[in-house]
Amino acid sequence: MRMLKFAFVTVVGLALSGCGYNSLQSQDEAVKSAWSEVVNQYQRRADLVPNLVATVKGFAQQEQTVLLGVTEARAKVGTIQLAPELLDDPEALAKFQAAQGELTNALKSLLAVTENYPDLKSNQNFLELQAQLEGTENRIAVARNRYIAAVQQFNTTVRSFPSNLTAMLFKFKVKPNFTVENEAVISQPPAVDFGAAPAPAPAPESPPMTPST
Repeated sequence: MRMLKFAFVTVVGLALSGCGYNSLQSQDEAVKSAWSEVVNQYQRRADLVPNLVATVKGFAQQEQTVLLGVTEARAKVGTIQLAPELLDDPEALAKFQAAQGELTNALKSLLAVTENYPDLKSNQNFLELQAQLEGTENRIAVARNRYIAAVQQFNTTVRSFPSNLTAMLFKFKVKPNFTVENEAVISQPPAVDFGAAPAPAPAPESPPMTPST
């Protein structure tokens, strides 16, 4: 009896492996791991915001609109947390991405106004924060790309035969993925404006001819 049980478990294990079950499990875990890194890097950026805002405020208090925009965007990011179990929800992922996109744009506006304050641009604390922010943005891009690749691999397995049958049996579903930020803008061709051609200057009038005498 024990040998029969062992043989049954072995056959089932081989069957599940051959039909993609193990791949689905490992790729699902890879997606969750990649997502954790995305969240960590976004949180690292959010943690930099208070010090960055405080530093800029010390030199540019009049930029209240921009400073408030960054603060509010950072607060919104904090209210939208996406746990791994919600990664199958396209609406939840879209809200998370939208909130992070708003913070990205707010930070771009903040850094743009600093160009008007030479003393701020030469402040050592600001320079260090700016360098940390740039490094974090690079790490976010890397983490996002790894997550996108992990989701693409998982979704390919979910859709492919015969693993798609296993996916249906064990309720593995295609996961939503990050979309291109500002996709509508990117899809538009760049506007090229060379300006209106200047009107040709009028030819100088010839002096009136006097009749010869």
